[in-house]
Amino acid sequence: MFESSRIKLLKVDKEDVELYHSWRNNLEVMSSTSPAIDIYTLEEKRQFFEDIIVGSSTSKSYMIVDKDAQKKIGITSLIHMDTKNRNAECIIDIGEKDYWGKGYGQEALSLLLDFGFLELNLHRISLRVFSFNQRAVNLYKRIGFIEEGISREALFRNGKWHDIIHMGILQEEYFLKSHEKLNYKSNS
Repeated sequence: MFESSRIKLLKVDKEDVELYHSWRNNLEVMSSTSPAIDIYTLEEKRQFFEDIIVGSSTSKSYMIVDKDAQKKIGITSLIHMDTKNRNAECIIDIGEKDYWGKGYGQEALSLLLDFGFLELNLHRISLRVFSFNQRAVNLYKRIGFIEEGISREALFRNGKWHDIIHMGILQEEYFLKSHEKLNYKSNS
């Protein structure tokens, strides 16, 4: 469940904080995923990491590991998990720029969605994406996410206002999309 041909997901632990800190303080990495681009000290990031990422009861976070290189390349999480309503929000950051645009994000997100829908039996998973990040928008649509709304001009980046796009996918939509992919592969 937590492996594909190229990657595996490992539960985040306290030792990952320095690597996570290096990604979160890289402005190029964070410019397309983080609403607040601020530089934090390692100690500030350690407190956030231990309280929110490792210690939260409403989130599950995993390091994305390149299996061949045995290298941690990013992080993906289900956050704001609401077990009563079976909802969560997902996030993903590929922190190692050498891995951008090569399909690792899609593999990691597919593993996370499999876990969310198959193991946790979530009904709905949502995400937010910045309108200028068209590559991410296209990826999410390919996976099966549907645009649900827009927060207009909610983000000021590089001297301009940008929208935040809200997207979601329901369990049945994800299963249908996965079934379509399997049928396509078997008919190829």
